[in-house]
Amino acid sequence: MASKQDTGKSKRDEFIDQNLKKVFSELETDDMPDQIMDLLSVLRAQDEELKAKK
Repeated sequence: MASKQDTGKSKRDEFIDQNLKKVFSELETDDMPDQIMDLLSVLRAQDEELKAKK
C-alpha cells in the first residue's frame, strides 16, 4: 500500500509532466532551432521507454 507521501509525490509528478507536455506541445508549432527539436525527440523517446517499462 502506498503511503500518503508517495501518493502526493506521484500526483505532483503527474501534474508537472502534464504541464511540461502542454508547454512543449504548444512550442512545437513554433519555429525552433534544430537543437531544441532534437532534444524534444530524445525526451519523447525516453518517455516512451518509461511507459514501456510500466
